[in-house]
Amino acid sequence: MDNLEGYARLTAELKTPVQIGENFYGPRALYTALQMKACDYFMPDFMRIGGVTGWQRAAAIAAAAGIPISTHLYPEVAAHVMRVSETAHWLEWQDWANPILQQPYDVKDGKLQIPDVPGVGLEWDEKAVAAHVVDNF
Repeated sequence: MDNLEGYARLTAELKTPVQIGENFYGPRALYTALQMKACDYFMPDFMRIGGVTGWQRAAAIAAAAGIPISTHLYPEVAAHVMRVSETAHWLEWQDWANPILQQPYDVKDGKLQIPDVPGVGLEWDEKAVAAHVVDNF
């Protein structure tokens, strides 16, 4: 995952686009990969890239380079940042949180339907959360 020279060779030789970045820690890792021409697409992970702030910084770098940016998991927040990312490409969708959300997100006609509520729209169904609690002590 950190062999940027190898990715640069693959990106140069393959017709199939190369997407990397879910293991990048911070926007500088993206900047380095782009300098090396190590990818055609970039897919940051919120936990590693630095949350929403790190995402915004990375998205600005990707936009300046004209590199499409996709998401890696956490689609309930990722959908919002993709709306403000200049080179937004692909939203990775998993409905893993739906069972414990008061208002689960839905996909219609291939598009994520974002609830029309303040903030990111996440409210937990406390009864569902309690039903999934595991006491390890």
